[in-house]
Amino acid sequence: MEDFQTIAIFNYSHEIVVLKHLLEQEKINYFFENETLVSVDPFGSFAYGGIKLKIHINDFEKVQKFLDDLNNNLKIV
Repeated sequence: MEDFQTIAIFNYSHEIVVLKHLLEQEKINYFFENETLVSVDPFGSFAYGGIKLKIHINDFEKVQKFLDDLNNNLKIV
């Protein structure tokens, strides 16, 4: 897991549903740190540091462009 880096942080679990689906379609290796913890205790999200999207370093640039496109076009993140 040391080859994975945080690329984005989300406050609530509903914010990652569409993104998770899109990452799986692209077959990108990822995981969401604190996903279960925040889904159980959503008001503690800020205390836990939010839900962190961790991406393998080889996919970092591809996912950054992917997130930028989503932010510019859909405004979901």
